[in-house]
Amino acid sequence: KCLFSFKPKVLAVRAFQSKTELKVSDITQKGYEKKRSKLIGAYLPQPPTLPPERRAPVTPSSSSRYHRRRSSGSRDERYRSDVHTEAVQAALAKHKERKMAVPMPSKRRSLVVQTSMDAYTPPDTSSGSEDEGSVQGDSQGTPTSSQGSINMEHWISQAIHGSTTSTTSSSSTQSGGSGAAHRLADVMAQTHIGEKLVIGFFTENHSAPPDVTTYTSEHSIQVERPQGSTTSRTAPKYGNAELMETGDGVPVSSRVSAKIQQLVNTLKRPKRPPLREFFVDDFEELLEVQQPDPNQPKPEGAQMLAMRGEQLGVVTNWPPSLEAALQRWGTISPKAPCLTTMDTNGKPLYILTYGKLWTRSMKVAYNILHKLGTKQEPMVRPGDRVALVFPNNDPAASMVAFYGCLLAEVVPVPIEVPLTRKDAGSQQIGFLLGSCGVTVALTSDACHKGLPKSPTGEIPQFKGWPKLLWFVTESKHLSKPPRDWFPHIKDANNDTAYIEVSPWVWTQGTRTWCGRDDASCAGFTSVYHCFQSVMNMMHVISIPYSLMKVNPLSWIQKVCQYKAKVACVKSRDMHWALVAHRDQRDINLSSLRMLIVADGANPWSISSCDAFLNVFQSKGLRQEVICPCASSPEALTVAIRRPTDDSNQPPGRGVLSMHGLTYGVIRVDSEEKLSVLTVQDVGLVMPGAIMCSVKPDGIPQLCRTDEIGELCVCAIATGTSYYGLSGMTKNTFEVFPVMSSGAPVSEYPFVRTGLLGFVGPGGLVFVVGKMDGLMVVSGRRHNADDIVATALAVEPMKFVYRGSLNISPSLVTFQAIDSIHQVGVYCLALVPANTLPKTPLGGIHLSETKQLFLEGSLHPCNVLMCPHTCVTNLPKPRQKQPEIGPASVMVGNLVSGKRIAQASGRDLGQIEDNDQFLFLSEVLQWRAQTTPDHVLYTLLNCRGTIANSLTCVQLHKRAEKIAVMLMERGRLQDGDHVALVYPPGIDLIAAFYGCLYAGCVPITVRPPHPQNIATTLPTVKMIVEVSRSACLMTTQLICKLLRSREAAAAVDVRAWPPILDTDDLPKKRPAQIYKPSNPDTLAYLDFSVSTTGMLAGVKMSHAATSAFCRSIKLQCELYPSREVAICLDPYCGLGFVLWCLCSVYSGHQSILIPPSELETNPALWLLAVSQYKVRDTFCSYSVMELCTKGLGSQTESLKARGLDLSRVRTCVVVAEERPRIALTQSFSKLFKDLGLHPRAVSTSFGCRVNLAICLQGTSGPDPTTVYVDMRALRHDRVRLVERGSPHSLPLMESGKILPGVRIIIANPETKGPLGDSHLGEIWVHSAHNASGYFTIYGDESLQSDHFNSRLSFGDTQTVWARTGYLGFLRRTELTDANGERHDALYVVGALDEAMELRGMRYHPIDIETSVIRAHKSVTECAVFTWTNLLVVVVELDGSEQEALDLVPLVTNVVLEEHYLVVGVVVVVDIGVIPINSRGEKQRMHLRDGFLADQLDPIYVAYNM
Repeated sequence: KCLFSFKPKVLAVRAFQSKTELKVSDITQKGYEKKRSKLIGAYLPQPPTLPPERRAPVTPSSSSRYHRRRSSGSRDERYRSDVHTEAVQAALAKHKERKMAVPMPSKRRSLVVQTSMDAYTPPDTSSGSEDEGSVQGDSQGTPTSSQGSINMEHWISQAIHGSTTSTTSSSSTQSGGSGAAHRLADVMAQTHIGEKLVIGFFTENHSAPPDVTTYTSEHSIQVERPQGSTTSRTAPKYGNAELMETGDGVPVSSRVSAKIQQLVNTLKRPKRPPLREFFVDDFEELLEVQQPDPNQPKPEGAQMLAMRGEQLGVVTNWPPSLEAALQRWGTISPKAPCLTTMDTNGKPLYILTYGKLWTRSMKVAYNILHKLGTKQEPMVRPGDRVALVFPNNDPAASMVAFYGCLLAEVVPVPIEVPLTRKDAGSQQIGFLLGSCGVTVALTSDACHKGLPKSPTGEIPQFKGWPKLLWFVTESKHLSKPPRDWFPHIKDANNDTAYIEVSPWVWTQGTRTWCGRDDASCAGFTSVYHCFQSVMNMMHVISIPYSLMKVNPLSWIQKVCQYKAKVACVKSRDMHWALVAHRDQRDINLSSLRMLIVADGANPWSISSCDAFLNVFQSKGLRQEVICPCASSPEALTVAIRRPTDDSNQPPGRGVLSMHGLTYGVIRVDSEEKLSVLTVQDVGLVMPGAIMCSVKPDGIPQLCRTDEIGELCVCAIATGTSYYGLSGMTKNTFEVFPVMSSGAPVSEYPFVRTGLLGFVGPGGLVFVVGKMDGLMVVSGRRHNADDIVATALAVEPMKFVYRGSLNISPSLVTFQAIDSIHQVGVYCLALVPANTLPKTPLGGIHLSETKQLFLEGSLHPCNVLMCPHTCVTNLPKPRQKQPEIGPASVMVGNLVSGKRIAQASGRDLGQIEDNDQFLFLSEVLQWRAQTTPDHVLYTLLNCRGTIANSLTCVQLHKRAEKIAVMLMERGRLQDGDHVALVYPPGIDLIAAFYGCLYAGCVPITVRPPHPQNIATTLPTVKMIVEVSRSACLMTTQLICKLLRSREAAAAVDVRAWPPILDTDDLPKKRPAQIYKPSNPDTLAYLDFSVSTTGMLAGVKMSHAATSAFCRSIKLQCELYPSREVAICLDPYCGLGFVLWCLCSVYSGHQSILIPPSELETNPALWLLAVSQYKVRDTFCSYSVMELCTKGLGSQTESLKARGLDLSRVRTCVVVAEERPRIALTQSFSKLFKDLGLHPRAVSTSFGCRVNLAICLQGTSGPDPTTVYVDMRALRHDRVRLVERGSPHSLPLMESGKILPGVRIIIANPETKGPLGDSHLGEIWVHSAHNASGYFTIYGDESLQSDHFNSRLSFGDTQTVWARTGYLGFLRRTELTDANGERHDALYVVGALDEAMELRGMRYHPIDIETSVIRAHKSVTECAVFTWTNLLVVVVELDGSEQEALDLVPLVTNVVLEEHYLVVGVVVVVDIGVIPINSRGEKQRMHLRDGFLADQLDPIYVAYNM
C-alpha cells in the first residue's frame, strides 16, 4: 500500500509501456497479461519475510540452488554459454578437492550477446550510470544495509580471532571451519562485496582477506582491521536473495522469466533489433578481457598515512660541504688514512691519506681549469661536464679525480671503461656523453694504456661517442698549482654536483649530500666511499672484485685484520663467504657494529642474511649488526636498518602470500607453503625524509595499509632530474601524491624510487620488488626476480667462483613456475655458458639480453616455447550465422545503402576485318594471303640478338607441313590430342597452328630440365597421360632426352606415345586445311598445376579462343603496327595466349624473350624493351623479381648503355594471385630513373575457369591502391582505412575488367550475391570462359558447378563460372573511357589456400609477409595448416646457429599481428620451398614434403 501510494505515476507509465510493447514487439497477449500482473504485483504489499537475525543460514548447497535458480531466471536459453557453465562446474569441482585456488576461465562477451549480457551483469559499485540493461540498486531498498555492513565487520573480526586455523592465513589457505563459513553465509544474504563474490564463495570456502597493521609476538605481521573503518556501506546491489531490482529501482521477483525481464529493462527506450549482419560490423576482434577473479584478494585496510623520519639534527661546527670537509681534514689531519686499496693477492697496494687526497685533488682541479686549451679559450669552464673513466680496481685515482672536479666546480660524469669499440651499451653511453656536451675524459695512466688504439697510437672514436680529449690524472703528468692559487670552497647548494649513469638513465645529483650505497659493495669504490668517508673522516678499505673472485673470504679477513666497525657488502659476497669459510679458522667479527647489505631490498637477500648469521654467530657476529638497506638511482638511499641496543628484539619480517602480491595486496601466509615470499624490513625512513607508497598505475594516489605500491620519498638528499629528459623528470622527480579525497599529501614534490613495497607497523619499510622487473600478465603483476629465483631453485645450483649457472631444460621449470606463481612460461631459451651480456659488476645485463632476444641475436642452443598454454586472451572465435540466408543478405545490403557488388567491362564493339573469322586457323590463312611478309614473331637470344623470326606466310607454310606430318606419319584423326613438348620459341607456335590445320587438339607441355630430369620428367609424363595424348611432338634434342638413360631411370620410356621430331618436316602441302564444323568444338587444352598442387586441364573452344583474343586486342589496342615484348612462359594461361595466339589474331609483332635467358643476362628483357621502343610489355613476377634483385646496383651502368623505358605505356605482370604490391613498387622505384612511369606497372588476373578476367589496358584510369583492415578480412568484411593505420593491408587493383566480362561477388557457401562491403568469391560470366575441366589428376569427381553456377537469389538465370578466388569490388571516384565511374576489382587470395582458424579466414600471404619482416635472415616463408596447427616454414640465409633465434621471433610476430599461435616452426635451407614457373609458392607440395619428412630441416620446433 505504501509503495502504491508513493508511485502511482510510475505504475501508469509501466502499464502504458506494456501496451506499447505489445504492438511493437513479439510478446503475445497471454504474455502481456502475465507481465502486466507481475509489474503491478511488484507494487502490492509483499508477505512478511523473516527478520535478518532469524533467517536460516544459507548453506553452500542451498546457496548453489538459489544461484542456479537465479541464473535460469536471468538468462534466455539462446544466451547460455558453455564457457560459463564449465567455469562454474570446474570451480565447484575444485572446491570439493580442496585444492589451491586457480583463476577461473573468464566469460567471453561477443558482440551478438552484448546487450543481453549487459542486462544481467551487475554494474561496478563505483558506476552511477542508468543505461538500459543495468541493474540499479535503490539506496533505501534494503533497510538492513548498514546492519549488514556492521555484521560484515563483526564477522571479519570473528573469523580472524575465532578461527580454528592459523591467524596468518591468506586468501589461498583454508582458514576457518564451518562456523566461519556459516557466519560468512549469514552476512552474504545481506551484503554485496565487490563483483561476483557470491560465485566466489561457492567456489572456494575462504576467509576474507585480512589487513596488515601490526606484528604478532612471533614477529610475523598481525592481521587486524582498523576500528575506524566500520562505517556504513552503500546499499547492496544484486545481493538480496528474494528481491531483484529493475532499472528504475522497482523490486521484482527473481522468478520473472528471462524474456519478460529483458523487456522490463528495455521498456524505457524500445527499439527494433538492428540488422546486425548489415549495420554492425561483427569483424571487430574482441580480445578476451580477463574478468575479475571472484577469489581475487582486494585491499581492505584504511588509507595509509605518509611516514616521516626522525628529525634531522644540526651538528655544530660541521663542514658545510664536501669540499670544506676535504679541506678541513686535509689540513688538520693530513696523515690520517682515507682509503686503502688491495692488490689481487690481498696485500695493501696503496694508502691514500687525507693530505694526499687534498693536494692531489687541488692539482687536478688546477690542471683542468688552466692547462686544457689556451688562456683565452679554455676547454673546460666551471659548470661543464667531464667524464671520469677509471677501472674498478683503481679507486684511489677515481676518488682524486672526482674531488678534483668538485674543487674545479665542474660536473663529473663517472662511466665504465669501454673495453672494445662494440662494448655492450657503450653506444647509449656515447649518446648521453654527447647530450651532456662532454669533451674531456679523465683517466688513469694504466687505463689509458689499456684502451684500444689505432695503428698510429691514437685512441679511436668509439661508435656513437663524441670526440674526446683523454687527460691522464697521475701526478707526474700534472703541473703544480702556484702557491697563491686556491680553489673556491663554497657551501652546499642546489647546483648539479655530479651525473650518475644508471642502467637506464642518467640521474643528476645535487650538492646536498647523503650516504649513497646502491652501487657499493665489498670490492668496489663507490659514492658511499667517496661521500661518507670524507664527510665523516673515515678510513675505507677497498677490496677489488678481482680479489673477491680469487678469495671470496677476503672481505671477512680484512674486517678481522683492521677491526672494522662497518662493512658494506652484497648478498652475493655473503653467500660466497659461506662457501669458503671452512678453510678459515681465526675469524672474529665482534668488532662489527654495522654490516650493511647493499642489496637488502632484494626480497631474496633474506636467505643469505639468515644463512650468514647462522654460520658466523659463533664467530662473534651479532644479529642486530646485519643492516639491510634499500636504495635506487633516483632517490639514493631510501631506507636503512640501524643497529639497535636491544639484542633481544629480532628484526621484523613477514611471510606474504605470493598470490596476493600479484594482485598488489598484502596477505599473510604460513612459511610451510611454496607460494610465499618472506621479506625482511630495510629499516626506517631516512631522517628528515617523508615516505609513502602510491598506486603503480594512474594518478599517484596513496595506497591502503594492506596494499603494495611504489615507494615515494620526499627528502633533500635525492637526485634532482634525468639529464636532458624533462618529461621523464616530471613523472619521476616531481610527483605529488594525493589522498582518496584528491587532496595532496604535501606541498613538496616526492621522488619515485622504482621500488615496490609498503610501510609496515612501526614505520618499518618493506620492499617486495622493483618497477623495472614488473611484468603484468593477465592483469596480475609478477616480479622478474621472483620468477628467476623459482627457476634457479628447481635444479640444484652449483656455484663456481669464475663460472656461471646452468639449468637443465626440463619441464620441471615450467611446472614449478606455473604452480608457485600461477603464470605460464612463454619461452625458455637456453644459451651456452658465459654468453649472456654482463654488467660491469658481473650481473646479467637485462635490457641488453632482452634486446638481443627481440633482435634474434641471442643464439640459444635450445628453445622451448609454450604459447598454447600461456596465451589466454586470443580473439573470440568467429561464430557463423547459418540462419541468415542469401535473401536476407541482399535485402540487408539494400536497406543499409550498400550496392550489390557486380561490375562489367565495356562492350566488345564493332566487328573488324579479322573479327569475321570464327577460327584462328582462318585468321592465319587470311593474313598469309593479305600481308604475307609482315613479321609476327621475333625471338631473342641471351645476347639480345634475333635468334629467329616468323612472317605470316612462313608460319602458314610451316604449319601446313606439320599438319601433313601429323596426318601421314602420326596417322592422327580429327580431334586427337597432341602433346607439344618444346622450349619457348618459334617451333612451339608453328606446332600449335599445325595441329589446328590438321584438326588435332594441342596441349603445350613444359619440357624436362636437362639437369633435373628426375623431378621434372614425371610431370611431363603425367600431363601426357592425363590429357590422353595420341602423339608427342618435339625437337630432335628433346626427343633424345626423352629416350635417354637418365629418363629411363625416372619414368617408363616404353610407355611414351609415338614421338614426332619436327626438325625433319615433309616438303608437301596438305590436300585441305581442316575447318571445324562448330565453333564450340575443342580448340586446345590448357594444363596447369595450381598453387594447391592440383593438376587441372581446362577445355578452350574455338569460340572462346577467338573471343579471348578479341577482348585482349580491344583492351590493349593491338594493331599490326604495334610491337609487344613478352617475357613469359608459353605453356598455360594468359602467357600461352599472348605468346602464341594474340599476334596471329591482332597482327602485331611479338618480341619473344624466354625467361630462362634472363638467368645469364638479367638485363635482356629491359634492354629489348628499350631497343625496340616497345610501348606494351608483359612479364611474370619471377622475371620482375629477377630484375629487381639482379639489376638493383646496375641502374647507372644501364643508363650509360642507353637504356630508356620512358616509352613504356603498360608493363603488365601476368599472374593468378593477389598482386604483389611490394615487388611492383620496388620495381617502379628502382627503374624510375631510367624513365619508367610508376602508373605503367600493373597486374592482370586470371584463373583456371577464365584465363584473363582483368588486364590493365592502354586507356582508362590508373591502377588504384586501397588499404583495408586486415582484421575485417578475416571475417569476410571489407573496411577501408587510412594508409599507415594499425592492421592495414595494402591491396592493388588487378587491372581493368576485360571487354565482354561480367563479374559478381558471391558468398561461396550460400551462393548469394554480396554487397561491396563483403569479401566473397569472384564469379565471372564471359564469352571466353573455359568450357570445363578435361580432367583432374587424382580427383575424377570434380565439382561441376565451377563452370555452370547460378546465384541462389537475385539474377538466377545467368550462368557464372566460379574462379575459386576471394575478392571484392569497389566503385572508385575515377571515370572510365566511356565516362562512367570505374569499378575496381581487388583479389585477396585463393579460396582453396585460405586457412580456417578459430572460425576466421586467414590468407597465407599475409602471415608470410609478417614472418619475412621478422628477421633479416629469413629469405622466404610459407605457411599451411596441419591437424588444426599452423605450420610456418622459413628459409634461413645465415649460419645454422641462427636457426633457433627465428623460433621465438616467428611465434611472436604471428601472435602479435594475426592473433594466432604457431604450432610448428620449421627452419630449412634456401630453395626448399617449391615455386612454380609463375613464381607462386606450392604450399601443398611443401606440406606433403613436411608430412613425409623430406624437407631435411635445420631445426623443427614444436610449440607446446
